Amino acid sequence: MGETMMEGLILRFDAPLMSFGGVKVDQHNVTDRFPGLSMIAGLIANALGWVHADIEKIQQLQDRLLLASRWDINPELIVDYQTVDLDQPKMREAGWTTRGTPEHRGGGDVAKFGTHLRYRHYLSNGVLTSVVALRDNEPPDIFAIEKALDQPTRPLFIGRKSCLPSSRILVGRISGENVLDMLERIPRANRTGRTDHGAMSARWPAGLREERPEQVRQVFDMRDWSSQLHTGSRSVTEGMIKEAT
Repeated sequence: MGETMMEGLILRFDAPLMSFGGVKVDQHNVTDRFPGLSMIAGLIANALGWVHADIEKIQQLQDRLLLASRWDINPELIVDYQTVDLDQPKMREAGWTTRGTPEHRGGGDVAKFGTHLRYRHYLSNGVLTSVVALRDNEPPDIFAIEKALDQPTRPLFIGRKSCLPSSRILVGRISGENVLDMLERIPRANRTGRTDHGAMSARWPAGLREERPEQVRQVFDMRDWSSQLHTGSRSVTEGMIKEAT
């Protein structure tokens, strides 16, 4: 990236419950500790008013994203046990949606109307700050995305529809050499009655600066939107970053 400056958007995730997805194992819907590219792509696509059928557009958006995140206030991990009998008459009736059409699970009768058990993992009561940038200026550019997040077409949620934000997700725009440079210059968030201090745990794209081998790991946060499966991996760096002075 050299000395070329790029534009980034500051996103703040503050909610009683958040879920950033992860590698699902049986009935356990786990959460990663940091948001992934597929979640951010879905969030932006929702703000833009795109639908699941816009596979190619969402895929291209995901491939263009650059992301760095940190925990301003550390969360607690909780696990929610859920069970639902989808065969009840009230569950077979058309449900209310923002599109005014019925919504049922895909698949056969067992998937649509069987009894489902789930262990859903959440991050509770944390505050996370992210910087999102793009690899190029193709449409939608960073300014179109900023406008969509400022006035989203549909309500936004953080990973799952039940995870509603406590405050606006879009904080503003920032310029910098890369997403880590921008993230390090953003003042730490706080919440009434609670403020954390000291270095913050963070994740950013590998290779932005010199790093130790043990800081680099592979994450599986990219989705093949045509199959709705997570495929492939990318290298990220995880470490601690100081508060902006």
